Amino acid sequence: MSLVYRPARAQDLATADALVVASINDLTTRHGFGLMATSSAPNFQLFSLKDDPDGLWVAEDDGELLGFAWSWVCGDVWFLAQLFVDPAQQGRGIGNELMKLSLEHARKSTAAHKVLITFTFNRVSQGLYIRHGLFPRMPIYFLRAARERVIEGLPEPALQSIPIDGSAATLERLAEIDSRAIGVSREKHHRYLLDDPATTGVLFCAGNDCLGYSYVRSSGHIGPLAVREVDDLGMSLRRHCG
Repeated sequence: MSLVYRPARAQDLATADALVVASINDLTTRHGFGLMATSSAPNFQLFSLKDDPDGLWVAEDDGELLGFAWSWVCGDVWFLAQLFVDPAQQGRGIGNELMKLSLEHARKSTAAHKVLITFTFNRVSQGLYIRHGLFPRMPIYFLRAARERVIEGLPEPALQSIPIDGSAATLERLAEIDSRAIGVSREKHHRYLLDDPATTGVLFCAGNDCLGYSYVRSSGHIGPLAVREVDDLGMSLRRHCG
C-alpha cells in the first residue's frame, strides 16, 4: 500500500505522541543530550482537533503512522507545534509533504505571523523550515535552578493572587496582558486551560490593577506566565516560589 497523507483523527493522537517522543529522543541522544522527551496525554492536541481540525495531519503506510504534523492558529499567529517523522522513515520526503499541508493551513487562516520552535542543532529540520520561508530568529534557553537560589534574588511580593474565572471581564484582562506582553492573543490557550481540571490559574493584582497571570498544574509545573511589564516578573515569580 502506498504512502498516504490524511487529516488526523482522535484515535491517532496517542500513537502520534509516541512517535513524537521517540523522534525527539532519537535526535537528542544522537547529539549527546540523552533522553529529553516523555509521553503525556495528548489533551491539547485533542482540543485543537476539535477546535480546528485542519491543523492536524498524519502520514501512514499500510495503516502504520510514519509522520505527524500539528499546527494551530490563535489571533494573528499560526504556530507549528509539532512536525515529526519516524527516524527510520526519514529521507522519503514525508516531512516536506507534511510541511506543505501545514502551510496550507496557515494560508487559509490568513494569520499575519508564522512561528515555530525547534532545536538549533537539528540542521535537517532547520533546512526544511528555511526552504519554506521560516528563518531562525530568537534563541530560547533551558534554565534550571534550585528554588532557594531563585528566591534569594526576588523582591517580596506586593501582589494579590485572584483565581482566574471565565467571565468576560477576566478574559478582557487576560487579553490586555497578552497584548502588552507578547503582542498577540492567547484566547485559545485560556479557553483550554480554564477547562483543564489539573490546572489552576491566577491573576496577579495590585489593588484593582492586574499586572499579570500564571497557570500552575497539579504536578507543580508553572506556565504559561505573563506580565504586562518586565519589572513585575520578579514579584510574580515570588508568589510561586515563596
